[in-house]
Amino acid sequence: MTRGQKRRSQLAALTLDLPPAPLDDAPTGTRPRIVALIPAHDEQRALPEALASLRDQTTAPDRIVVVADNCTDDTVPVARRHGAEVLETVGNTDRKAGALGQALDALLPALADDDLLLVADADSMLVTGFVETALRTLRDDHTVGAVGGVFHGEAGSGLVGALQRNEYARYAREIARRADRATVLTGTATLFRVGVLREVAAARGTRLPGPAGRVYDPAALTEDNEITLAVRTLGWRTVSPPGCGVLTEIMPTWADLWRQRLRWQRGALENLRGYGLNVVTAPYLARQAGMYAGIVAVGLFLLATALFATAGLLGPPTGLWIAVTAVFVVERVWTVRARGWRGMALALPMVVEFGYDLFQQAVFLRAAADALRGDRADWHHLAPSGA
Repeated sequence: MTRGQKRRSQLAALTLDLPPAPLDDAPTGTRPRIVALIPAHDEQRALPEALASLRDQTTAPDRIVVVADNCTDDTVPVARRHGAEVLETVGNTDRKAGALGQALDALLPALADDDLLLVADADSMLVTGFVETALRTLRDDHTVGAVGGVFHGEAGSGLVGALQRNEYARYAREIARRADRATVLTGTATLFRVGVLREVAAARGTRLPGPAGRVYDPAALTEDNEITLAVRTLGWRTVSPPGCGVLTEIMPTWADLWRQRLRWQRGALENLRGYGLNVVTAPYLARQAGMYAGIVAVGLFLLATALFATAGLLGPPTGLWIAVTAVFVVERVWTVRARGWRGMALALPMVVEFGYDLFQQAVFLRAAADALRGDRADWHHLAPSGA
């Protein structure tokens, strides 16, 4: 079975596991136009599957535009061969945010405020009811400015891939427990109100960081995190319903994962610094503070364990410690039950996922150190051969 066949099979299984999309009972001709925008840099391999998932939507976009950014492969002819319009960037040095900026400059003037813009990654596949679920959410709740996807990791890549899939499963569960409230409008796929994007562009340079008139801040390392802060700062809600599932690539190696997560965390820190402390950023800042406090606590725990072991005072757990450990094990296993027995078996020993947590904590510490030193932050793009 080829990688593409495996991804399509996994997407079909994911679609069956998610709630069905609500029926679109709007009168014919009243639905807003939906334009799908797919930024792509050397994505000839993954792009056909992404485009197919858009065509297979129960409510398909009216236009699909691939934004080919500094491509050196056959992304452009592949996109056209699969029925998409192509917009090629010119002189873009601002990565994904810059590519989206050029595309929006060309597309937004022809769109009405009530129209919708779907921004999706070229390496992601949307479950068939994604657009319909997102459309119904926006129609039913006029306080929602954008609907993001709930991402699930594709199969493969051994242990590092399985650990990421467990992590994503817990994140999906966390969103559901928060009544679908999205703290980040994932870059894998998000449906925006065009009017909200215009509000963001108008507020840049005053209420929002970034150059005036730009929807996406070209200085942002993590454009999805930054646009979420922008949308919420303007008073709009952001949600991710479970029916908006997205199958996305995972990092195939530890080195790739390190670079990806370093960019994510560094971008989050820089975005919070740019926005400062306010009613929107306060929960994000509290979460960051709690996370770094937790890293210190884990470090002290490991140090104490090492000292007790060296002194010969460390014995097998008894009584209360056995009960505490059992609670932790049950929590780790229960929170990935959506992944089936493989995900639960991986969580059961605890030591494997604890090692994964330590890896991520090292990334967070490096990101904080780089931010404090003002080191240049780099964008990591997964090479097609590693996809």
